[in-house]
Amino acid sequence: MTDLAWVDAALASARPRAVAALLRYFRDLDLAEEAYQEACLRALAKWPEQGPPRDPAAWLILVGRNSGIDAIRKASRETELPPDDQLSDLDDAEAVLADRLDEGQYRDDILRLLFVCCHPGLPAAGAIALALRIVSGLTVPQIARAFLVGEKAMEQRITRAKARIADSGVAFEAPGAIERAERLGAVAAMVYLIFNEGYSASGAEAGARDPLCREAIRLGRLLLRLFPSEPEITGLIALMLLQHARSPSRLDGQGAVILLEDQDRGRWDGNAIAEGLALLDKAMRHRRPGPYQVQAAIAALHARAKTAADTDWAQIERLYATLEQMQPSPVVTLNRAVAVAKITGPEEALALLAPLDERLDGYFYYHGARGAFLNQLGRAEEAREAFGRAIGLAGSAGEAAYIRQQLDRLATK
Repeated sequence: MTDLAWVDAALASARPRAVAALLRYFRDLDLAEEAYQEACLRALAKWPEQGPPRDPAAWLILVGRNSGIDAIRKASRETELPPDDQLSDLDDAEAVLADRLDEGQYRDDILRLLFVCCHPGLPAAGAIALALRIVSGLTVPQIARAFLVGEKAMEQRITRAKARIADSGVAFEAPGAIERAERLGAVAAMVYLIFNEGYSASGAEAGARDPLCREAIRLGRLLLRLFPSEPEITGLIALMLLQHARSPSRLDGQGAVILLEDQDRGRWDGNAIAEGLALLDKAMRHRRPGPYQVQAAIAALHARAKTAADTDWAQIERLYATLEQMQPSPVVTLNRAVAVAKITGPEEALALLAPLDERLDGYFYYHGARGAFLNQLGRAEEAREAFGRAIGLAGSAGEAAYIRQQLDRLATK
């Protein structure tokens, strides 16, 4: 690593802890972020020459805190400041702060930061953008590119999210046990939404959005360090790793989607699969199953199959049936129908889909799957109609290209 490279890596690693602690201290997202940025500028000036501090996060918190206090002093001479002994540059201040962090105080700080970013008053898009900016440190241009919107629009989205949090009077005290339990699910859901924003991309968007998958996995690892004995968090990491392992073979050269059964499994990331399987096994030993663990178990069955023909579709169907009980959703039933088609044929799969027609009429994958089932039954005209509807609902050029391939095959029959 070059000098600046190791500094950048240290800053990125320390960011969640440092910003979270500064948020607790100042109770203001903008001020906490500005204080952290000022601390980073000082780190870039000093660390390459002086070497890394014993605890980079503690150093950034101390410097950022004093920088923020200076900003408050300049903004208003009447603002009440902390006692002088907290403002002075004591020789052992960094060591004391590091010890406090080592004792686990940072755990509540980071949880508070994550809870603030996924505040229930925020729309999903705003929560994701805010988390990527505040927790992950992605720049506004980076986030805008990932969401395929203009930088000004993304800046406004993040600003509105911050304003809504400020207006909501959100509490900044350490989260209690009940709040942690209630909102941990919301944090996990936000992380998985970030992952899906990247994983669902195709065509030219795929390269720009792949960093979202990696960032979601990094945030998931952070949660896992905070909750090492929580099986659903472990299951979430396993699920993301097993899904992301297939990324190298999900799209063809033109960016069109390649179905799982047609993917080159030799291109799957073996290390990610091995880690995902190990984490899933660890989660299941707790014997407290949940939706993320079930979804990870489904992904694991695909990962363990050496060829598409080796896939244990019967077990996958049973897992989707379990997921229907845990988390009823027409999309889960759609996925179960795909498994049913593999086991007993498309007729029963279509029967399973029939009650979902109204609820999934605007869903691309519903019409794509229905078209495939109808095609297998030789009902070409109905299949053509379903595929046409799917193209109209395609969310990317890659999705539309895949359906057009199916229509082209129908045209040659």
